[in-house]
Amino acid sequence: MQRRTFLRGTAVAALAAVPLSTSMSIDASAADKPVSSLAELQSAINAAVPGDRIIVADGTYTVPSGGAINVSGKNGTSAAQITIVSKTRGGAVLRGERSFVLANSSNITISGFAFRQSTTMELPANCSSIRMTRNDFQFADTGDPYWLVVRSNDSKVDRNHFHDKTTAGIFLVVDGPGSTDMAQNLQILRNHFSDHSFAGANGGESIRLGVSGRALSSAHAVVEYNLFEHADGDPEAISVKSSDNIIRYNTIRDSRGGIVLRHGNRSRVEGNYLIGGSEGVRLYGNDHVIVNNYLSGLSARALVVGSGTTRDHNSGETEEERRGNDACDRAVIVHNTLLGNSGSLSGETRTYEPKDVVVADNLIVGDNGSLVSMGATTGFTWKSNMLWGAAANGNIPSGGYTRVDPKLVTGTDGVARLSAGSPAIGAATFTGTAVADDIDGDARGSARDIGADEYSTAPALRHPLTAADVGPNAS
Repeated sequence: MQRRTFLRGTAVAALAAVPLSTSMSIDASAADKPVSSLAELQSAINAAVPGDRIIVADGTYTVPSGGAINVSGKNGTSAAQITIVSKTRGGAVLRGERSFVLANSSNITISGFAFRQSTTMELPANCSSIRMTRNDFQFADTGDPYWLVVRSNDSKVDRNHFHDKTTAGIFLVVDGPGSTDMAQNLQILRNHFSDHSFAGANGGESIRLGVSGRALSSAHAVVEYNLFEHADGDPEAISVKSSDNIIRYNTIRDSRGGIVLRHGNRSRVEGNYLIGGSEGVRLYGNDHVIVNNYLSGLSARALVVGSGTTRDHNSGETEEERRGNDACDRAVIVHNTLLGNSGSLSGETRTYEPKDVVVADNLIVGDNGSLVSMGATTGFTWKSNMLWGAAANGNIPSGGYTRVDPKLVTGTDGVARLSAGSPAIGAATFTGTAVADDIDGDARGSARDIGADEYSTAPALRHPLTAADVGPNAS
């Protein structure tokens, strides 16, 4: 092993000076086991019991070809995890084809490593309660297309940095056992996804949550407080292809990719900032809720209510049919702000039109083209939307909006919010979906405001995320 006290490259160097012990709470009975070679690391893992904390000395560790760091049949508990941790964040660098290979294990935490391997890392379905935290992922760009694949239930991927990929492939894939099931209850939070520069038409998502064959399976994943910057590898930075997920409080900035509910039903997209990039939010499938999102300065379409090649995916359809688009039915689109986008609220022209969608209490402001440009629709409810700007109204029904200056003011965080005296204050009327607070975290109350912002003079509790809010050094 080659010992190193200084690591080149800004992403890793920023981590190396932070001891993991300053931020991780360890049970008083846990045994700290320092190791400084791959052989010592493997021996410590083989002997580990609940509460053990294996501390890997800083340095570069190259796993031999065909080898691995095996974590097999090791089970901590919820109160006493088995923790494998780099002495300082980013200080232990793992190279080679593979690093950790897990099997039949649970309640394992892997923290603080710089992963530089060339093949996919997997949290397999025969594991559960695995936590990947405060790691730096930059795999060899000529290796497998997927970097981290999660198939384990009740796991957590938090405060990592995934960055610098130029080839086709995905930073983080969520699948499950077999060909149709999904991993359950995954938490993805406070991660930084940056600089995916694959230039193909698609195939370079930052997160893919499912795949078409798993679309009807519920995952119950929560994707929250993640930052995406220059997520340019695909029009879908967050690609959802499963059911019953929550995508909230994320920031996507200066990216080609947006949030796309490509397959599946009953997901909630709430309180996200999409700023200064290309794509916004696009939805297919049934019974989604799109609420409190702020979509600003996008060069493509900000919010797309998708049409379909089919009406409702089902378990008996062919693989080719499943890959098609399911028309968006019964979505609720409320309290969103669309501001200064090249295309605002849009539809599509496939065979099956979206049906029974509610579009209410949204604030749509722009100076280009049309503010609403829908294709064919059936049974839509348009209610209390507010339009403003030099752009034409488009084909929104006359009873579904008012046109008036919302009197926005831009804060120091670059977000335009309502000012005192705005006609949007107290003007929301739709009550069919519970909306407890706004994008800032302010309570909505009984007299709600139009758009993503509820007028308040109190400091905002939530803002667009910056690099300081996410990644290995985040609180």
